[in-house]
Amino acid sequence: MAPSRATPRQRHPALSQEEAEQKRAAARAAAEMIEDGMRVGLGTGSTVAHLLPAIAERDCRGLLCVATSPATEQAALALGLAVAALDDVGELDIAIDGADQIDPDGWLIKGGGGAHTREKIVAASARRFVVIASASKAVPRLQPPVPVELLRFGLEHTLRALEPAARRDAPLSPDGGVIADHDGPISDPRALSQRLSSTPGVVEHGLFAPELVSVILIAGPGGVQRRAGAKRAD
Repeated sequence: MAPSRATPRQRHPALSQEEAEQKRAAARAAAEMIEDGMRVGLGTGSTVAHLLPAIAERDCRGLLCVATSPATEQAALALGLAVAALDDVGELDIAIDGADQIDPDGWLIKGGGGAHTREKIVAASARRFVVIASASKAVPRLQPPVPVELLRFGLEHTLRALEPAARRDAPLSPDGGVIADHDGPISDPRALSQRLSSTPGVVEHGLFAPELVSVILIAGPGGVQRRAGAKRAD
């Protein structure tokens, strides 16, 4: 049986004040893109926790949001934001989310919170997908692990097919899938993405291709840097 282990959130220390400020700056820059009447996808995680109050403060009229996790939905509702199911909203004008790693070509690793399947669906459903992050998330090349969501049926067979991989100790995905991490090298993100996607039992993985991303906002000591993504709005 593949070993279990702590999640990335458990392994990393608490955010420094500087990184928290950078996440807040990136979140505020993204919130400036929200306008009256928009349909907005909301990601999950510590950076999005700064985004929600920034959106609420703009007090846009007719805003309708789609949340990628119960935690995000509850936080959004508590701030007075209207939240609906994705299938009831249709195409989103914009989706905004954080990332665990961002490489120079625009590849992302997401899924530290285990919601990457919903996050990828929402990103693909939006005309524009905006990624917000602190400077520490920009890396010269992606490093493992890559989060994966797995079906419970045949779990051990799937884990063996994904070796090296380890199931996380704690939470399931918002939809009850098992969250694990693939620990193999990431010399070619596209090839690994295809391998993970083609493995039976894998619901979704945390590699996000550049074609999903419209804009990347990275906040550092000198301000917020804007990178153009490969996705273009119709």
